[in-house]
Amino acid sequence: MTAVLDRPTTTVAARPLTERRPPLARLTALEIRKSLSTRSGIALTAAAAVLPAGAIGLMLALGEQPPGAATMLALLGTLVGMLLIAVGVLSTAGEWTHGTVQTSFIAVPRRGRLMTAKYAAAALLGGAIAAVVVGTTFAVAAVGAGPDFSWDHLLVAVLATIGAGAAITVVGAGIGATVGNAPAALTGTYLVLLVGMSVLNGAKPTWGKDIDPLSAMFDLIEGDAAARPIAVLAGWLIVTTVAGIAVTRRRAVS
Repeated sequence: MTAVLDRPTTTVAARPLTERRPPLARLTALEIRKSLSTRSGIALTAAAAVLPAGAIGLMLALGEQPPGAATMLALLGTLVGMLLIAVGVLSTAGEWTHGTVQTSFIAVPRRGRLMTAKYAAAALLGGAIAAVVVGTTFAVAAVGAGPDFSWDHLLVAVLATIGAGAAITVVGAGIGATVGNAPAALTGTYLVLLVGMSVLNGAKPTWGKDIDPLSAMFDLIEGDAAARPIAVLAGWLIVTTVAGIAVTRRRAVS
């Protein structure tokens, strides 16, 4: 009895909060849930996934013959890319706009780790939405397009659509993290892509080919080229994600 009472107690030192690192996979899953927990996130995701199939169905109902699989997917994938950018912007800038970023940084003090999870979540969500677009669009086309519909370059177009969808969503997440305000990030992004790139493509088409991410997305999916569109998307991806991490690490949370 005395031996038991005299036994020295062992205590396990509690690790500092900054050393507690939840698995990156768990953080990524949590970020996906956060993106799909708001009405704007649900509406954008649903619109991006469903509208392309509706457009093909309407085209067939009006008696129009859709282009081949690769061209059709390039058109619809690029249009969906505009919505995927908004999904990415809201996944990062939305937290700063609504003030919920304080809770996120208390749970995960390492900002670089949290941003990595946000980018991974944006990539998975964008790729999944693009995959749904591919499936629903081709399901409608297979039923109503008839035997003359061209399925050439199908595999390349599908892989390019999913990859470009994931990349453009991460670009949106990087822009949102850099700006830190959802309305400002969305307005600025669409002004640059819709107005600025249109002016550039009209004045200097060769420059536009080397800068415009949506034009690069179209060319990549259609299969006209690979190296240049991939380089353009990779440039946007690197610049926006690095800027997002750098600004987020220094921005005051209040």
